[in-house]
Amino acid sequence: MKIPVITLSLFLAACSSVTPAPGTGPATSEKPAVANSVPANTYFIQPGDILEISVWKEKDLQKEMMVRPDGGLNFPLAGEIIASEKTVEQLQKELTAKLTKYVPDPVVTVSVKQSIGNKIFVVGKVNKPGDIIAVRNIDVMQALSMAGGPTPFASVNKIKILRRVNGELKSIPFRYSQVEKGEDLEQNIVLQGGDVVVVP
Repeated sequence: MKIPVITLSLFLAACSSVTPAPGTGPATSEKPAVANSVPANTYFIQPGDILEISVWKEKDLQKEMMVRPDGGLNFPLAGEIIASEKTVEQLQKELTAKLTKYVPDPVVTVSVKQSIGNKIFVVGKVNKPGDIIAVRNIDVMQALSMAGGPTPFASVNKIKILRRVNGELKSIPFRYSQVEKGEDLEQNIVLQGGDVVVVP
């Protein structure tokens, strides 16, 4: 049996006009925006930092503590807490949650008294190699300047920044001459505590 051409055309047109069910349409390349929970310039607590921690109206819970090399500290009632790689606000919230079991509505204050642990190391062919205690955000060019600048024998376009991320050591290239000329300025990253700038 032959289907009339007109009838078949109407059938196909009706099928093509059907709206696809949610989730079955063509994939879109757009991705939902992800909000950054932590601003880019936020300070993260480092081993060696000296913290002032106090709980309002609790004299026995006012302490000045140094973050241990393993990143932890032991606060009364709260017990063992990992402080490194957290912001002051994050540590404050964690302490508050732990102390709630023992102190009604605790008001916890955390501040960094000395950021001794926030060290950046510049090694190799610079005039003053060593460590820099970063009391503020420091980028690569600033760190090199604080280290006295590269020596005449330095391979300034082969500089590397060594950074440990989740226990894995990563190497970030840095070409001094480009940044010096105002080119590829995104290379001039803000350094983090523990970063090592290697000038070969």
